[in-house]
Amino acid sequence: MLDLVHAYVGAPASHLKYLLTPNQSLLIYPAGDCVVLINSRDLTFVKSLAFWEVFPGTHGSKQLINCIASDAGMKLIIASLGSQVAVWSLSGVRQDTWIVHSSLTLPEGHTVTSLDCKSALLAVASPFGLSVFTLILENDLPTWSKKWSITTQPCLHVRFSPSLTLLVTSSHTDNTVRIYSTTAGRQIQAIRHPRPVENVIWRSSRKSSRDDLILYTTTSDGTLRIFLPVLDVPHRLQLHAVVDLFSATHSCEFIDAPNKLSSRSRVFWLERDVLSASLDTVLSQKTQDLDDDPRYKRIEQMNKEGWDFFMRVLWDGSLVLTAVANIDRRPPTILKQFNFLHYPASTLTSLPSHIILLPSSSGTPGNLTFVASPPLTSFSLDPLSFFDNEPDGLEVIARILDPTEKHSSGDESKIVRLVRTPEGRGLAVLREEFVQAWHVRKGGADIGLRRIGSWPAAAHVVVLDNGKRVLLYNEASQTLSLQPAEPATVLVVPKLASLFCLPSNESNTSVIGITPDCDIVHIRVSGISITPPAMKMYAQTRLPLQTPPKMIMPVDPMAWSDASRDASKNTDERKHDVLLSVTEDGELSYWVAKAAGHPNEGYDSWFCTGSVRTGRRGMRMARCSSAKKSALVISTPDGDELTIWDSKVSEFATGLEYKNIFSTPDTVNDLDWTSTPDSQSILAVGFAHHFVLLCQQRMTYFDQEPAWGVCCRIDIGHMTPHTIGDSIWLTGGSLLVGAGHEIFQFGRPPLPPGVAESETGLFEYVARVNGPLEDYHPQMILQCLLWGKVELVKEIIVNLALDLQKASEEGKRVFSEWRSLPVERFLASHHSGSTTTKKKRPYSILFNGPQQLDDGPEDGMFSRELVRKLLEQLEAEPLAHLTPNEHAHLVVLIQTTLEIEEQRRALDDNGLRYLISMRSFYILNRRASEPTTPEDSGSGIARTSGRRERLRFRDIVWAFHSESQEILLSASNAACENKMTWPEARSLGVFLWLNSLDSMKAHLEVIARNHYMAGDNRDPTACCLYYFALGKVKLVHGLWKQAAWHREQAVMLKFLSNDFSEPRWRTAALKNAFALLSKQRHEYAAAFFLLGGGLRDAVNVCVKQLNDFQLGIALARVVEGGDDGPVLKNLLTTTVIPLAFEKGNRWLGSWAFWLLRRRDLSVRILLTPLEEINKSLDIQVTEIGDPNYDDPSLALLFSQLKSKTLQAAKGTSEISGRTEFNFVLQVARVFCRMGCHVLALDLVKSWSFDRATSILRPPEKQDTSTHETVKPQQHSPTFARRPGFALPPHIRRRSSIVIDMEVPSLPPTRAPSPVLAQVPEDAQAPAQTIVSEQPDAELPPLHGGLGTLMKSAKQDVKVPEFDMGAFF
Repeated sequence: MLDLVHAYVGAPASHLKYLLTPNQSLLIYPAGDCVVLINSRDLTFVKSLAFWEVFPGTHGSKQLINCIASDAGMKLIIASLGSQVAVWSLSGVRQDTWIVHSSLTLPEGHTVTSLDCKSALLAVASPFGLSVFTLILENDLPTWSKKWSITTQPCLHVRFSPSLTLLVTSSHTDNTVRIYSTTAGRQIQAIRHPRPVENVIWRSSRKSSRDDLILYTTTSDGTLRIFLPVLDVPHRLQLHAVVDLFSATHSCEFIDAPNKLSSRSRVFWLERDVLSASLDTVLSQKTQDLDDDPRYKRIEQMNKEGWDFFMRVLWDGSLVLTAVANIDRRPPTILKQFNFLHYPASTLTSLPSHIILLPSSSGTPGNLTFVASPPLTSFSLDPLSFFDNEPDGLEVIARILDPTEKHSSGDESKIVRLVRTPEGRGLAVLREEFVQAWHVRKGGADIGLRRIGSWPAAAHVVVLDNGKRVLLYNEASQTLSLQPAEPATVLVVPKLASLFCLPSNESNTSVIGITPDCDIVHIRVSGISITPPAMKMYAQTRLPLQTPPKMIMPVDPMAWSDASRDASKNTDERKHDVLLSVTEDGELSYWVAKAAGHPNEGYDSWFCTGSVRTGRRGMRMARCSSAKKSALVISTPDGDELTIWDSKVSEFATGLEYKNIFSTPDTVNDLDWTSTPDSQSILAVGFAHHFVLLCQQRMTYFDQEPAWGVCCRIDIGHMTPHTIGDSIWLTGGSLLVGAGHEIFQFGRPPLPPGVAESETGLFEYVARVNGPLEDYHPQMILQCLLWGKVELVKEIIVNLALDLQKASEEGKRVFSEWRSLPVERFLASHHSGSTTTKKKRPYSILFNGPQQLDDGPEDGMFSRELVRKLLEQLEAEPLAHLTPNEHAHLVVLIQTTLEIEEQRRALDDNGLRYLISMRSFYILNRRASEPTTPEDSGSGIARTSGRRERLRFRDIVWAFHSESQEILLSASNAACENKMTWPEARSLGVFLWLNSLDSMKAHLEVIARNHYMAGDNRDPTACCLYYFALGKVKLVHGLWKQAAWHREQAVMLKFLSNDFSEPRWRTAALKNAFALLSKQRHEYAAAFFLLGGGLRDAVNVCVKQLNDFQLGIALARVVEGGDDGPVLKNLLTTTVIPLAFEKGNRWLGSWAFWLLRRRDLSVRILLTPLEEINKSLDIQVTEIGDPNYDDPSLALLFSQLKSKTLQAAKGTSEISGRTEFNFVLQVARVFCRMGCHVLALDLVKSWSFDRATSILRPPEKQDTSTHETVKPQQHSPTFARRPGFALPPHIRRRSSIVIDMEVPSLPPTRAPSPVLAQVPEDAQAPAQTIVSEQPDAELPPLHGGLGTLMKSAKQDVKVPEFDMGAFF
């Protein structure tokens, strides 16, 4: 998703070594106080070894590593800083891991000038002499023991001979090469050179026939000398050959001006062993048809003769390859040298100081990696083409910036902060000593950085014009200077605490400065693309806040600043929120700038577009995204708390979307936002050695996922020991991380031409986990089914089947051309059942004959055959980007849609919703029980879901309000394989949603029988609780007769033979129940409580001891014979409703109130804050949980219940219109969070709001006959907005409304006639609310009041449905 694309860690200047490891070949060079390891072929960064890991006292000392060396045999890396030497070794346990090996400290002042290490021997040179150390182990601790030390000239180079018998040195004070004995440190020979010696090399070759020593030296005039031993004195060397510039060029131009050009040529030895191994590989691949190929013949000759090759690089970048023969000839003979080939100019870009030839671990077998520096460049060397002088013989693989290039010096300075342009195309790096400007270059898939310039350090920096200019703030002089600019552009400003710029057009740029007093300074830079630009300070304003803010920061403009990404986006800063203010008490405010008049003038005021009360104090870090998502960091005793807040708040949403506390070691050091092309936000949270990327996750019914999740974690701890100082997003989703003096760029690595993407990019991943869903996604299908769009789902399934059939015919494994239904189809009403998928059967005669009834389904029509073929295809090839859970749900939803089609006359909508939820429940539990397979992790999106104990109360409520409960009960039994026991009944909530007493009793008897039949023992104690609830004591007595194996048989048979209608035996049963409680046999105790008539005690045991209130409800409903019993009501009021408030579960609360005949509260609890309902209840609720409105089905239930009964309509009237409006908007936002954006549009388009009413309450009247005050009838708890209850007109039209409350008539509008009549007793009804409302135009005047209205509502009046157009 995000990989390391570039590492800006510096380039080698003078020291460059290599080391071959088992997995790769490494280049090693010093950079600041670190040793950098990079891959030799592609020059990718591998690791940085900090010197202060070995010597902590050097941390922050700003000293630089001066020498490095490597030991190929022991895999050691040695570095020196001053007089200290650090050694690292390759771990033998963890692959490619480097650990601290040992250390060495020289006397103070003995600065190391050269190092060499080979086979546990370490040579250390200093200005005071030369020392050799040997590695020893003391108590398994490696230490260096001095072998000898001598005084000599300051050494520039130190090299051990291959046999470790000799040691050669060169000095920068004279031109002498000295050879010492390794064993005693005695000087054996001194070889003077005419010019300063630049390098000394011992020739080593495994193929060589001679075991004596050969030495190559190079001098500053570009001459290489070959020294071979004297025959009589093997340890004494003499000059045998010289490879110089003139022998390589034979040009008169060089003879005329040798001094001028000698320094512009260098010669390098190509290591014999590496080249020979490559030639052997090439020859091993030769086939018989290539025997006459001249290229292979040349390779054979080279390999057979054993030539040594020397490469000379000229000042124009041309290469001359010289071969020297007869070095290994025995007996010794005259060396022969000749020019082998010549490569043209510009083969190399500059004259290198180092050339290294290494074996290649990738690419064509036999190819070599050719490394030149500076600039550090890697080439692929094909021996066949290279030695044939073909242009493709040496091809560039990668290149690192030359340290001698302009603006590249000073990379060793620590990074303080990173600053970018609003769109992320320019960058400034604030280091401790200076400021660098970079431009983000983009070529195809590759995003890199190009340095623009560097300037002295500044307190604050603003990057302008894609990094081509910077605005520097000098804190001492309080001035802003624009660089580069001739003449310099300087502006005096107030003291600033922060400085940033806003997105701008090509001519003008707005810069905002914040003073320590939270004043806002507006500065405009005009003519940024011309020279010289102009700067002007327009205004200094303050935010209109009652209390000064704690901090003011910019809103990240990434989503709307890059106009090139979307031409429709307006980059005018006055159209977007640009500032976020944070107060001490945690209130967030978002601000838009208001111009003084002319667009080019400054901002004279600020307008607040919204605020969020977070309740957080002590914030130490805050950042705001383009989508107005605010991330806050607060230090707590348990660690850093990170919260993410949305700017859209209401009574249904507090704005809090994410909360996580990171443990104390994980301190949040940095926050930075970016936006995807579709304006989704991604947050990078930086810690000491890693950072995590958080993105929004789609809400789903299939898995329990937080609103924000970690989409990527990148750890740099294995690459560098430096802590992360700052991180910042660049354009295209590239993340830049500054650690120490190093910069790491993470993004999508460039792909070779013609190579397809192998993994999902960051933006694609974020769009997949949070973007709009395809029509065929199970989440979309599920929501369409829940909202009654069955015909629409059938169309989607038909389209999916046709698309998969097309993909199968075309042989495509991954199909991308999915058919999508137009938005209008989702917005259309689907209750009539007439859609394009429901086609009429064509006919050819006037009357269809009986033979036409057996015709098969037509193509493109929803049918059982189409579903069967589709399911077979899905099982064979699951759809890409679906998790296993989602795939399983898609299959089940397709099957369920077919069942709906076949049983559409028997199953109502609520029954359908329950059926879908029940099947989803079993799918999730089955998958949670299965072991994880590799295929599960290959779906692209990981989802975590555990086993659930029961259906959600939401699903149970659907079954409770269904009119197809017999079908649901049959389906529930079938899901349990017709062996439902109480745990399964509890998980399905059967006795919560069954309404028929007969069904409850019959099903409880089925459960009792299944408990008895479970297992082989046939234990009567397992079923007696249920049989006693049904009053079947004799049946249990009969079961005990068959339990001869049970040790309690005799006692129970004797006890159950008594008559429990007598008080004596009831008391005995109760005593036995208490005895069983003391023995922790709770369920058996509850059974004896029922036997003794103690229903309340049995229910208490179920709730308190068994923690199963569903069992208590089942017993109460069955024993009391309905829903009006006192035990059930007490259980609902004392246990269920407090539990619903505690968990914030509005579904459970609505169900409980409905069962209590408080259907007004059953409706109100869906929308009203729980605190307000709690205030008006007689029930004492001590704890109220977090409100949960993140479920669009709440709106579905509310729309269904709000006018179902008269009490429900009464509760609806007590909800303000603004509350209902905000509730619908909240549900629409939830739909968007679920990826169902089109359903959110359909919701806000089709939702019907009740008409507002004006209500007057009459004063209390006094009964003249009894002289008592008559109070109005007690109402459900209400709000101030609607103090009374009036039936809306569209409900008054309904003929199916259930009248479930007393509605006495109001007094008539005219005086009654003076007729004496007997006044009935029920006429003394409390005075009712008077409704002052204009009657509907289609209805007659309501002369009889509300009572007359209810009487007319009982009649079956045929009136048309209310049209929404009446609202407009």
